[in-house]
Amino acid sequence: MATYAIGDIQGCYHAFQALLTRIDFDVTSDRLWLVGDLINRGSGSLEVLRWCFQHKDNITTVLGNHDLHTIVVAHGIRKPHRGDTIQPILDAPDVDELLTWLRHQPLMVANTDYAMVHAGLLPAWHIDQALGYAKEVEQALQADDYPQFLTHMYGNKPNRWDDDLTGHDRLRVITNAMTRMRVCKSSGALDFDFKGELADVPKGLLPWFDMPNRASCHQAIIFGHWSALGLQQRDNIYALDTGCLWGGQLTAMCLETKAITQVPSDSRDNILKV
Repeated sequence: MATYAIGDIQGCYHAFQALLTRIDFDVTSDRLWLVGDLINRGSGSLEVLRWCFQHKDNITTVLGNHDLHTIVVAHGIRKPHRGDTIQPILDAPDVDELLTWLRHQPLMVANTDYAMVHAGLLPAWHIDQALGYAKEVEQALQADDYPQFLTHMYGNKPNRWDDDLTGHDRLRVITNAMTRMRVCKSSGALDFDFKGELADVPKGLLPWFDMPNRASCHQAIIFGHWSALGLQQRDNIYALDTGCLWGGQLTAMCLETKAITQVPSDSRDNILKV
């Protein structure tokens, strides 16, 4: 029995299947931890989502920004972006079943050894606090009136955490941190503009995981989202998005051994050009 954490799949179905073969994934005993962004941008978004739904007893996944975007578009709250590959999901006869399942996935998970979130955690948040904040968003997503949350989910403000935040502002900051964040200002405020490589982080900004006195630094954290960051295994930080959809690799890390397994992108997934 083994557990493998896998970086952003983003609809790269053929690379995903190749990685499962490479790690000799055993559906009867092994488990997958998926860092979110299961879908969108690769040509196999529907196939990836159906595979995950079919094997839901074998996987733990968190929601990424592309997963949330798909749910929002499906409800007519926003239009698809150029380059989206979610139309086959929206046209599928099982779309309601698939997206209901997706909507009920967590924003963050943790056990005694690892925590997992799609993008990151704000520097002031301890792991237990962050799990509680994630639960607030999960409850909003799973409530009967969840379209209200989706309608107010987007926006870059507020851009910092305050314990006194309430309502949609509070939920928006939590969602933005956990699904969109890469870097922060020294004040702890979120910056949504920078998406480049680690060496090019502008002065005055720091990767969220390098923020001084980060409250979650003693917990091993698995995340994705930042493809330009590439594979990182250091200081309790495990970044697994290695840009498969851009022609990079799809990466798995065995949680028991921290061993890395990678497969190259597959042209059948209609990978994007950098």
